[in-house]
Amino acid sequence: MSSEPDKVIAEGVDEEPIEGNRRLYSGTTLRVMGALTALYAAFHMAALNGLSIEGMTGGLIDIPFLPSLPLETWNFRIVHVAGALSLGFLLYAGSSFAQQRNGGQGDGVRGDGARTMNLLGAVLLLPALFSAAVAIYFAFDIAGGKQWNGIDPGIKFNETWLYGVPLLTASVGAVLLSWWQAGQRQKVATPDLVLVVCAVSVAIYLIAIYGTLMRNSTGTPFAPIGISLAALAGTLLIIELTRRVAGMALVIISLIFLTYVFVGQYLPGFLQSPAIAWERFFSQIYTDAGILGPTTAVSSTYIILFIIFAAFLQASKVGDYFVNFAFALAGRARGGPAKVAIFASGLMGMINGTSAGNVVATGSLTIPLMKRVGYHKKTAGAIEAAASTGGQIMPPIMGAGAFIMAEITGIPYTDIAVAAIIPAILYFVSIYFMVDFEAAKLGMRGMNEDELPDLKKIARRIFLFLPIIILIAALFMGYSVIRAGTLATASAAVVSWLTPYRMGPKSLVKAFEIGGTLSIQIISVCACAGIIVGVISLTGVGARFSNLLLGLAEASQLLALFFAMCIAILLGMGMPTTAAYAVAASVVAPGLIELGIPALTAHFFVFYFAVVSAITPPVALASYAAAGISGANPMETSVASFKIGIAAFIVPFMFFYNSAILMDGTTLEIIRAGVTAVIGVFLLSSGVQGWFMGTTVAWFMRIGLFAAALFMIEGGLLSDLIGVGLAVAIWAVQRFFHPPAGATIPVRGAD
Repeated sequence: MSSEPDKVIAEGVDEEPIEGNRRLYSGTTLRVMGALTALYAAFHMAALNGLSIEGMTGGLIDIPFLPSLPLETWNFRIVHVAGALSLGFLLYAGSSFAQQRNGGQGDGVRGDGARTMNLLGAVLLLPALFSAAVAIYFAFDIAGGKQWNGIDPGIKFNETWLYGVPLLTASVGAVLLSWWQAGQRQKVATPDLVLVVCAVSVAIYLIAIYGTLMRNSTGTPFAPIGISLAALAGTLLIIELTRRVAGMALVIISLIFLTYVFVGQYLPGFLQSPAIAWERFFSQIYTDAGILGPTTAVSSTYIILFIIFAAFLQASKVGDYFVNFAFALAGRARGGPAKVAIFASGLMGMINGTSAGNVVATGSLTIPLMKRVGYHKKTAGAIEAAASTGGQIMPPIMGAGAFIMAEITGIPYTDIAVAAIIPAILYFVSIYFMVDFEAAKLGMRGMNEDELPDLKKIARRIFLFLPIIILIAALFMGYSVIRAGTLATASAAVVSWLTPYRMGPKSLVKAFEIGGTLSIQIISVCACAGIIVGVISLTGVGARFSNLLLGLAEASQLLALFFAMCIAILLGMGMPTTAAYAVAASVVAPGLIELGIPALTAHFFVFYFAVVSAITPPVALASYAAAGISGANPMETSVASFKIGIAAFIVPFMFFYNSAILMDGTTLEIIRAGVTAVIGVFLLSSGVQGWFMGTTVAWFMRIGLFAAALFMIEGGLLSDLIGVGLAVAIWAVQRFFHPPAGATIPVRGAD
């Protein structure tokens, strides 16, 4: 809120949220952790800007100023994951501190449990260090020319008993210990330090072994057993960090898929898979067929780059400006805070790539204000959840899913960003109509001018949009995504010098530190999604699912699309957008392409439903986060957000019937498709809200409005005429016959 009395001015939108299991270091430990996270982010920025075309296709990454240390792409991804694991275990405890306060351990009171945990952790540190030392010894042995293979009994014995067993003992023991006791919030817990050593040990071994011809033996009997053991430990570490930073939903799905690998041979029908030995599976999961595949390829390049960009915007307080700009622009309209939420959450969500996180950042300001002007608390939360979720489909950044789509499909990123324009407009226009009609029904007013930021003062700082403008311009001028993102990041630092929040050396380090910290969750999520993608590709279940869709399509293509929608939403429930899309794209998209649907259309179809899983009952992360702020029932909020975002559940089906919505067609076809679809979502919103042309409408007219909307969104000339005819008929009936609207809707204030 503002320091000016009675004015609503956003402050603190850019502040980093503190999770319940986040450690709060101080003093020297805080400075060391800050330096490590900043170095991690800066390393990626340096490496990416020294990345050659060959590097993206399997060549070498030349790090500027370190020409003697070229980093091969697979190894770059291994370091990327290992760095996130190491920082993540140091920053996030295995259990919540908030849950331990009653026991006296949550905020630093050291008890017998914490001492015992650290003592046992110190014991586990010995095998962890031993495995790391052995991995280093192996690396020197291999560098010295020793012929390494998976058949030599001596090598197999050493890898199993000197490396693998100590590594797994330390990893499993430290994970279990961290569940039992988090220790002091201000200090590093010994079990977490053990997990850091284990992550480094896995990375050292894999980098050493993949530097030989052994990379080509993965998935065969010739693969060294050490690869399987290192990958098993690495998989465990990734799943544990994902549990700490993203909750149990993705962990449970990952464990189900991992279980499927070994029980699939016993399942009936299309679920049956061939028997796979654990050694073969794990020797292949930590390659580009799984963990090091498309999801990590994107997180190690585009995603972390744009997280650093978002961190620079955060450090220069641009997020606060976005929200204040939205208040100054839309706050006076009826139901003003709701419309502010649409603009502000869309802008923030486009950049930060997480629906629930965006709800927390902007919703803490907009939700109480929506309640204050008259929205029901569940509606206030639902509007924020739907708007924050929509940020994931707003070009040019689109959260992070667009980068994964470009990586998987090979379609240029700029083509994907252009194709997303009309669908994003339809989504946000639909939400705008929804909240406007709700405000009209409840007789709301806008906020008073003296309650809002001064538009003239806000307009003088319009230059803060320059980093976004530079990003868009650079992309469409033909610069690579990496170069465009780097230019936008640098411009954010330059622009800050025109504000009170000038970025000097300390601020730059802080921005990199924020970027390194914010990247941990998304990197762990992408690596965990890589496990699922690996299972899908290695078991062949994706191909069998495609055959199932083909079978359904013989009966009805619409039925096949509906089934694909349900699977995409189901896979995405409880998962961040990037992971949801990566998994759904591996399972569902190939089947849609087999139906003859173009690759871009198929992936947009899957992407949309992966995104809206965040507001789809019964597991709707964004809606639950909003309910926590509004005080409403989480399930009621998720149902309300589903209703408000209903256009997102209809528009993807229109991709199939009218490709002009994805900018595929002549200019006239695209313009007509866009205009008629906007009219369609207006009619759809009118039907859902029961408000048409300034008055409430009867139930049968709402059904007619819904039907007219579908005809308009479809985009054909005949369907447009039918839709217009229905809308005119409904208006005439309302105008001349005045059918009763049913139960009246009372004006209510905030709960």
